[in-house]
Amino acid sequence: MNLWSAEYSFEVDLKQGVIFEKIYGIWKKTTAEDYHRDFVEAVQPLIAQPWAKLVDLAGWRTSYPDVVKVVGSHLRWCRDNNMALSINVLNNVSTFRQLNEMFSGGGTGALSKTFRTREEAEKFLKENWVNRTVRKSDVTR
Repeated sequence: MNLWSAEYSFEVDLKQGVIFEKIYGIWKKTTAEDYHRDFVEAVQPLIAQPWAKLVDLAGWRTSYPDVVKVVGSHLRWCRDNNMALSINVLNNVSTFRQLNEMFSGGGTGALSKTFRTREEAEKFLKENWVNRTVRKSDVTR
Protein backbone atom coordinates (compact mmCIF):
# COMPACT_ATOMS: atom_id res chain seq x y z
CA MET A 1 0.00 0.00 0.00
CA ASN A 2 1.22 3.48 -0.86
CA LEU A 3 -0.24 6.67 0.58
CA TRP A 4 0.91 10.17 -0.22
CA SER A 5 0.01 13.67 0.97
CA ALA A 6 1.87 16.98 0.80
CA GLU A 7 3.29 16.44 4.31
CA TYR A 8 4.00 12.68 4.40
CA SER A 9 4.01 9.45 2.43
CA PHE A 10 3.93 5.77 3.39
CA GLU A 11 4.94 2.59 1.63
CA VAL A 12 4.21 -0.71 3.35
CA ASP A 13 6.44 -3.70 2.62
CA LEU A 14 4.45 -6.71 3.80
CA LYS A 15 7.23 -9.20 3.03
CA GLN A 16 9.80 -7.40 5.20
CA GLY A 17 7.31 -6.18 7.81
CA VAL A 18 8.40 -2.56 7.36
CA ILE A 19 6.61 0.71 6.75
CA PHE A 20 8.72 3.30 4.95
CA GLU A 21 7.80 6.93 5.60
CA LYS A 22 8.85 10.31 4.26
CA ILE A 23 8.00 13.41 6.27
CA TYR A 24 8.01 16.93 4.82
CA GLY A 25 7.70 20.54 5.97
CA ILE A 26 6.59 22.21 9.17
CA TRP A 27 3.69 20.43 10.85
CA LYS A 28 0.77 21.84 12.76
CA LYS A 29 -1.30 19.79 15.19
CA THR A 30 -3.93 18.98 12.54
CA THR A 31 -1.24 17.63 10.21
CA ALA A 32 0.07 15.33 12.96
CA GLU A 33 -3.46 14.10 13.69
CA ASP A 34 -4.12 13.40 9.99
CA TYR A 35 -0.76 11.62 9.77
CA HIS A 36 -1.60 9.36 12.71
CA ARG A 37 -5.03 8.49 11.32
CA ASP A 38 -3.57 7.67 7.87
CA PHE A 39 -0.64 5.78 9.40
CA VAL A 40 -2.95 3.56 11.49
CA GLU A 41 -4.85 2.63 8.35
CA ALA A 42 -1.68 1.97 6.32
CA VAL A 43 0.06 -0.16 8.95
CA GLN A 44 -2.92 -2.44 9.77
CA PRO A 45 -1.58 -5.38 7.72
CA LEU A 46 1.62 -5.38 9.84
CA ILE A 47 0.46 -5.00 13.45
CA ALA A 48 -0.38 -8.65 14.17
CA GLN A 49 3.37 -9.34 14.37
CA PRO A 50 6.41 -7.23 15.30
CA TRP A 51 7.16 -4.65 12.61
CA ALA A 52 9.65 -1.89 11.89
CA LYS A 53 9.54 1.56 10.40
CA LEU A 54 12.11 3.57 8.52
CA VAL A 55 11.32 7.29 8.59
CA ASP A 56 13.07 9.73 6.26
CA LEU A 57 12.92 13.09 8.04
CA ALA A 58 15.36 14.91 5.73
CA GLY A 59 12.55 17.17 4.48
CA TRP A 60 11.01 17.79 7.91
CA ARG A 61 11.44 21.05 9.80
CA THR A 62 10.93 21.86 13.45
CA SER A 63 7.19 21.77 14.10
CA TYR A 64 4.79 23.60 16.35
CA PRO A 65 5.14 22.58 20.03
CA ASP A 66 1.74 20.84 20.24
CA VAL A 67 2.91 18.44 17.51
CA VAL A 68 5.40 16.89 19.96
CA LYS A 69 2.56 15.63 22.16
CA VAL A 70 0.54 14.26 19.22
CA VAL A 71 3.53 12.42 17.72
CA GLY A 72 4.51 11.16 21.17
CA SER A 73 1.02 9.63 21.46
CA HIS A 74 1.42 8.23 17.94
CA LEU A 75 4.68 6.56 18.93
CA ARG A 76 3.04 5.13 22.05
CA TRP A 77 0.34 3.67 19.78
CA CYS A 78 3.05 2.18 17.56
CA ARG A 79 4.82 0.62 20.54
CA ASP A 80 1.53 -0.76 21.90
CA ASN A 81 0.78 -2.26 18.48
CA ASN A 82 3.96 -4.31 18.03
CA MET A 83 6.43 -1.79 16.62
CA ALA A 84 9.79 -3.39 17.39
CA LEU A 85 12.15 -0.96 15.66
CA SER A 86 12.03 2.68 14.56
CA ILE A 87 14.82 3.88 12.28
CA ASN A 88 15.00 7.61 11.59
CA VAL A 89 17.02 9.59 9.04
CA LEU A 90 17.70 13.11 10.25
CA ASN A 91 20.53 15.62 9.93
CA ASN A 92 19.18 18.78 11.58
CA VAL A 93 20.15 19.54 15.20
CA SER A 94 16.96 21.40 16.14
CA THR A 95 14.69 18.72 14.69
CA PHE A 96 16.81 16.05 16.39
CA ARG A 97 16.04 17.66 19.76
CA GLN A 98 12.32 17.73 18.98
CA LEU A 99 12.37 14.14 17.72
CA ASN A 100 13.96 13.01 21.00
CA GLU A 101 11.14 14.73 22.90
CA MET A 102 8.70 12.70 20.79
CA PHE A 103 10.58 9.45 21.56
CA SER A 104 10.40 10.32 25.25
CA GLY A 105 6.67 11.08 25.08
CA GLY A 106 5.99 7.81 23.29
CA GLY A 107 8.31 5.68 25.41
CA THR A 108 10.15 4.52 22.28
CA GLY A 109 13.70 5.64 23.06
CA ALA A 110 14.94 2.06 23.35
CA LEU A 111 13.32 1.08 20.03
CA SER A 112 14.51 4.14 18.11
CA LYS A 113 17.72 4.60 16.14
CA THR A 114 18.74 7.77 14.32
CA PHE A 115 21.09 8.09 11.34
CA ARG A 116 22.32 11.03 9.26
CA THR A 117 21.89 9.34 5.86
CA ARG A 118 19.34 7.06 4.24
CA GLU A 119 22.16 4.71 3.25
CA GLU A 120 23.23 4.24 6.90
CA ALA A 121 19.62 3.68 7.93
CA GLU A 122 18.97 1.12 5.20
CA LYS A 123 22.19 -0.71 6.05
CA PHE A 124 21.12 -0.89 9.71
CA LEU A 125 17.65 -2.10 8.70
CA LYS A 126 19.10 -4.81 6.50
CA GLU A 127 21.57 -5.97 9.15
CA ASN A 128 19.12 -5.85 12.05
CA TRP A 129 15.67 -6.53 10.64
CA VAL A 130 15.43 -7.90 7.11
CA ASN A 131 15.60 -11.71 6.98
CA ARG A 132 15.23 -11.82 10.76
CA THR A 133 12.81 -14.29 12.27
CA VAL A 134 10.84 -12.30 14.80
CA ARG A 135 8.49 -13.61 17.46
CA LYS A 136 6.02 -11.61 19.51
CA SER A 137 8.32 -12.16 22.51
CA ASP A 138 11.01 -10.11 20.72
CA VAL A 139 8.96 -6.91 21.08
CA THR A 140 10.15 -4.68 23.91
CA ARG A 141 7.40 -3.10 25.97
